[in-house]
Amino acid sequence: MPDPQRLHSAIGRVYLVGAGPGDPGLLTLRGAECLARADLVLFDGLVNPLLLRHSHALAEQTCRVDGPAGRVLRQDEINRRLIEAARSGKTVVRLKGGDPFIFGRGSEEAAALSDAGIPFEVVPGITAATGAAVYTGISLTHRDHASAVAFVTGHEDPTKSISLDYLALAKFPGTLVFYMGLHRLGAIAQSLIEAGKPMSTPVCVVSRATTPRQRTVTGTLAEIASLAIAAELHAPSLVIVGDCVRLREQARWFEDRPLFGQVIGIPRPEEQADETALRAVELGAQPVLLPTIEIVPPESWGEVDAILPRLNEFDWIVFTSVNGVHGLLDRLWESGRDMRSVARARFATIGPSTAAALEKYSLRADLVPSEFRAEALARELCPQVAGKNVLWARASRGRDVLPTELTAAGANLTQLVVYQNCDVDQLPVSSLQQIERGELNWIGLSSPSIARSLARLLTDEAKVWLGNKTKLACISPVTTAAAKEAGLPIAAEAKEYTWEGLFQAMIAANRETI
Repeated sequence: MPDPQRLHSAIGRVYLVGAGPGDPGLLTLRGAECLARADLVLFDGLVNPLLLRHSHALAEQTCRVDGPAGRVLRQDEINRRLIEAARSGKTVVRLKGGDPFIFGRGSEEAAALSDAGIPFEVVPGITAATGAAVYTGISLTHRDHASAVAFVTGHEDPTKSISLDYLALAKFPGTLVFYMGLHRLGAIAQSLIEAGKPMSTPVCVVSRATTPRQRTVTGTLAEIASLAIAAELHAPSLVIVGDCVRLREQARWFEDRPLFGQVIGIPRPEEQADETALRAVELGAQPVLLPTIEIVPPESWGEVDAILPRLNEFDWIVFTSVNGVHGLLDRLWESGRDMRSVARARFATIGPSTAAALEKYSLRADLVPSEFRAEALARELCPQVAGKNVLWARASRGRDVLPTELTAAGANLTQLVVYQNCDVDQLPVSSLQQIERGELNWIGLSSPSIARSLARLLTDEAKVWLGNKTKLACISPVTTAAAKEAGLPIAAEAKEYTWEGLFQAMIAANRETI
């Protein structure tokens, strides 16, 4: 007979995690911890896909309609999927938009797990009401205007025996927040007016709250339905009713971000795009990942492994990318050695991002050029390398400026390939379709190889929008030259050769067109 204790230990655990209303920065620390330990993530359509970067698990999306993202799963199917995965020993995260227990059916999933004897934990999330209010500048409670707030469904189950009491809602001494009420906005407003709510009561409708696609419409209870229709707002949305709406203009902040509402393509390698994507979000933009190249290990580590025991022979070690830092120093650690092997060397990096990568290994860059490009690095390094042993940890391909200049300056240069920079065969289908529909405002090009790869991967339908709806920004004159040679029209060029410089170039170009 099976041991009950052993059977119990084989059962996995389910975490019902609130993902917040859309901004990936609003996930709780506990939510991120759960994602990091998950074997399976089952996420709904309101979840920002950027949150999946916290997990290496298999991720499956539940959909409201059949389409490219997947097949519609009914609630009973979702419950069964959670139970089956847990019974197979998996740690499962059910990632839900907003908070699982506020109009999220999380309690139904918890009940199903409880009935099946599956251990679970519920991780609260920032609910859409608070997220939408704060990101539009509305304080749901205020000592002068609202001493209470009520969360109300705008999409009732028609089979319920008890419906909303609009007489009570009309008399409620505070702020009303209706979830899922956009398509019934006219009926909701009319019901409140008929129940005695003044027609002049201020109302705000917030669509796609806390995301760069956030849209806000304000008006009175009498006119809000027609205003929302005219603005062509989309779900998900919330309706906020009450005097607190009057204070919105004093406290608005999110919609004033410099790249608010812009959709920006980031053609960096997938494993390196996170930081850039999050910076785009901070600036108010919607990032779209367009990995045009892939970073992979060298075909063989033989040459690298032969150099590692000799690192103490080098006077300078030069890094021209973050990948070079990781490629050399990670392999050093994996070989059983540590930073004592490079104690004799001085370090040169092409820019601050590469220097920051060094700092993660507790190493400081001795030289960072004033301009973040190979020409400047060579110019400032050359006076210091005559007769010196110099190691360049590099990619499998790249420009010849650095080796040419250093060798001419008298350096004993060793070039060591520590990673490969490989072209991908195609862009992600969903991202390419966004370009083909003209939905991107900008694409940033951060190297000549990325510019050439993007030109190769774009379809004729996508190229139609380039230079018109979709503008291209380059990180440096060298990248601009490569992009133009590949037939790409360039609208802006960074003054500082970093991704921050690229974003600032986009901001400046947008201001010029206003």
